[in-house]
Amino acid sequence: MIRNHSTLAGDVDVVVIGAGFAGLYMLHRLRQLGLKTQVFEAGKGVGGTWYWNRYPGARCDVESMQYSYSFSEELQQEWQWTERYPKQDEILRYINHVADRFELRSDIAFETRIASASYDPESQRWSVRTEQGATLSARFLITAAGCLSAARMPDLAGLASFKGQCYHTGNWPHEPVDFTGMRVGVIGTGSSGIQTIPVIAKQASELVVFQRTPNFSIPAWNRPLSDEDQQAWKADYAANREKARRTRSGILYEYSTRATTEVPQAERELEYERRWNRGGANYTHAFNDIYTNRTSNDSAAQFVRNKIHATVNDPDVAALLAPNDHAIGTKRICVDTDYYQTFNQAHVSLVDLRAAPIEEIVPEGIRTVTATYALDCIVFATGYDAVTGALDRIDIRGTGGLALKDKWVEGPRTYLGLMTAGFPNLFFITGPGSPSILTNVVVAIEQHVDWIAKCIASMQEHKRGVAEADASAENDWVAHVNEVASKTLFPTTKSWFMGANIPGKPQVFLPYVGGLGNYTEICDDVAADDYRGFAFKPF
Repeated sequence: MIRNHSTLAGDVDVVVIGAGFAGLYMLHRLRQLGLKTQVFEAGKGVGGTWYWNRYPGARCDVESMQYSYSFSEELQQEWQWTERYPKQDEILRYINHVADRFELRSDIAFETRIASASYDPESQRWSVRTEQGATLSARFLITAAGCLSAARMPDLAGLASFKGQCYHTGNWPHEPVDFTGMRVGVIGTGSSGIQTIPVIAKQASELVVFQRTPNFSIPAWNRPLSDEDQQAWKADYAANREKARRTRSGILYEYSTRATTEVPQAERELEYERRWNRGGANYTHAFNDIYTNRTSNDSAAQFVRNKIHATVNDPDVAALLAPNDHAIGTKRICVDTDYYQTFNQAHVSLVDLRAAPIEEIVPEGIRTVTATYALDCIVFATGYDAVTGALDRIDIRGTGGLALKDKWVEGPRTYLGLMTAGFPNLFFITGPGSPSILTNVVVAIEQHVDWIAKCIASMQEHKRGVAEADASAENDWVAHVNEVASKTLFPTTKSWFMGANIPGKPQVFLPYVGGLGNYTEICDDVAADDYRGFAFKPF
């Protein structure tokens, strides 16, 4: 249902921004509390990142039996997945099924972006304005805009002059794009690039991959899911979900209890090989010190480099594809199907942008400092302004008119990743300072949504009108997030985890690396202690 914008003005209890996994579940929980809620969604349909990311090869890197809601036993029993790792279109079908099954669409305004939101302490309400000019008043404002929703286009000279077609993996056309017989350039070799390159190579007459930074990728070994596979999970779904919630990533991986140094080299190689053959990001949990000890990390990384060299025929190309500048896992580990094998095809070439940077886009294609590449299409697999990007695009102002982007000018500051001081009744789902992008995000979403819903219910019960993060609690949490990160290898790498892919963005570690299980215990302890670190005001 697409609401008429003229009917949106008025008062509601809650405004929710975004109708992906987070926004839909938040709406469901708020309805259970009897709160009048309005959800705004920029797209024409539900799905969030899976609505926009329709590029060839788009697929989740968390297994389908785990990348799904757990809040409804009936839902998780009735839905049938078809593959080990779900494709974008299957995930989108699932999200649409959820929206229909729980009749959520009637409270969602599609094709509507939020332009601004400002808090009035006297009325204790948020004034929310859409880009179309409609204004709503809400007691609570909840952002469910997603950690990977603000697509990033590089600032390249001459882009507007290109005579061919340009696409971004994060904002792909809804109609299929046929690359048959075309000369295609792909800029970027992160997760979306690694997924789409092998698929585009099957159609294009020539494919040129422009790589600045190589990334580690583990084979998915994707396969159809049999009924037996699914029933084995479903028979014990509740127990599996509970175990996953207690893990560091919200995923049932094999988390080793052994350090690399405790295991002889030959045995290590066997364990790496076993996990490589199993596939997926589980590889990086082969030993419990891979993320904290550089020597141990190098051991796991070298195994992957050796696999790259064994797979890619041209040793020079293999050397360019094998990362040597960062610890494995400190950039998002990629999961692929035939990525490295693709570079053995005669019509696929690799350009090292470190050796020959792009000088400009020209009408005929891409010019580097050493050559010009004639192209019919350019695909930008250049990622996102992660975690904070979607919020920066909205003029959010708290007490005294302070803009959120100004408060966060030196990096985001939150308490538990849920609220930020000076912005009463503003909740973030999977915000900065929470495990978010380091987890199975659906599990992290459910944990945040449930916590927020319980907090609001408690406020209703105790006749509290306003909740706000205490500045001292926020400072302590920011210090804790940084302290935990400093004990790992993550801060040693320039990555989008650090905001390093966005020029001018403060380079601070955005998520909480202490683990989802530990984080959940902290949040539950805070709530049990009458929401310690939050300040409340009566109506």
